[in-house]
Amino acid sequence: MGEPTGIAVEVADGVARLRLDRPKAANALHEPMWFGLRDAVRELDADPAVRVVVISGNGRHFCSGIDVSMLGGLRETASDDSTGHGADALRRTILALQDCLTAVERCRKPVVAAIRGVCIGAGLDLAVACDLRYATADASFVLKEVDMGLAADVGVLQRLPRIVGEGVAREMAYTCRPVPGTEAKELRLVNGVYADADALEAGVAGLAASLAAKSPLALRGTKYAITYARDHSVADGLDQIATWNGGQLVSADLTEAVSAFTEQRQGVYRD
Repeated sequence: MGEPTGIAVEVADGVARLRLDRPKAANALHEPMWFGLRDAVRELDADPAVRVVVISGNGRHFCSGIDVSMLGGLRETASDDSTGHGADALRRTILALQDCLTAVERCRKPVVAAIRGVCIGAGLDLAVACDLRYATADASFVLKEVDMGLAADVGVLQRLPRIVGEGVAREMAYTCRPVPGTEAKELRLVNGVYADADALEAGVAGLAASLAAKSPLALRGTKYAITYARDHSVADGLDQIATWNGGQLVSADLTEAVSAFTEQRQGVYRD
């Protein structure tokens, strides 16, 4: 991974550091990055040595959105003598790009976004697909699509309202105004704000290490239950978690957690 896809990955001590790696382009997502991101997340999800994934951007920025070169390609995709066939081709392309970001949400491990600089357009789509978001005070979040003459279509309009509320999401989408990191914390768009990039790096590294030390099975079940409950009724959610724990509650992780608590030590869980 790295140069060919614009995605760089390092794994150590249960934590995978996935970096968007086109710093000269402010980590704008060109086509190889979209599918490289999807493939990298799927590999990390399948790797038992990985317990937490941290996504960040190489250089000064998190992500400046979709690479403008792709917009021309989307126009070409829709070009066809048959309007219906062109529209169907474009729809399938959009669904494929959606799947690249849904792979982040679908990952069984906690995914944490560490955001500095700009987080614009598709960058915000990526951020809201993560479980947790942390930013520097001078980070800038922009839902930019309306100013580009289109409606956002790869997940932010569906996920953002569930994070910040409908009114705030509408205001961000309609006005396309920059939201600084400090305000993003007030809006609950991010879980925490750090003074600078070094503090962000240290803070997120500490969080990732603490999560990596917890029961992987318990974290997987918790992540799945919260995501499921978001999209279903309370009754459906209760039924889901009862079924889940009916199959996974009694585990080696539970035995180790109880022993660690009793013996007042850190639990040690299998990958």
